[in-house]
Amino acid sequence: MCCSQDIFGGSETTAPTLEWAMAELVRNPKVMERATAEVRHAFAAYGSVREDKLVEAELRYLPLVIQETLLLHTPLPFLIPQECQDPCRVLGYVVRYWPGDPDAFRPERFEAGGGSAADFKGVDFELLPFGSGRRMCPGMGFALANMELALASLLFHFDWEVPGAAELDMTEAFGLTAHRKSRLLLRPILRVPVPGV
Repeated sequence: MCCSQDIFGGSETTAPTLEWAMAELVRNPKVMERATAEVRHAFAAYGSVREDKLVEAELRYLPLVIQETLLLHTPLPFLIPQECQDPCRVLGYVVRYWPGDPDAFRPERFEAGGGSAADFKGVDFELLPFGSGRRMCPGMGFALANMELALASLLFHFDWEVPGAAELDMTEAFGLTAHRKSRLLLRPILRVPVPGV
């Protein structure tokens, strides 16, 4: 595989995922507040989000936000499995195949007590935004680390709001990757100065 394919392939999926994450966070203020508080608490002593301290910070909630974003807005739509359109009854039991309120942005569904910590490696086939098996994305670890670093930096340094009172358009546009149909326009409010800027 060519190096440019690795770089551009990663950015074509990571950037839309970050955009979806920010859109969902702005639409869900309680989730935004919890994620922001976690990040600011973890990196307060450093004055910025530092890559070398990301593992030490032991962020718990921010990875759940990324998992939830990948669940609701899978960047590669051709990985979406077929689904049954009719109710399923097996030996007299109705099979519930979706958790309560599946379209709601609830990162808590992945917390240990409330759901399952999603297995991205494709062993349990719970959440497959990176594929599985021999065709699994080789850049999964890199993508997750980059998304966590970028999202943590955005939340650490800025508060975010939607300009005006407009409701965000959450329509997806499909192509090679699934991205937002309309551009995400947010107003950043500086809270912690960015070093070197």
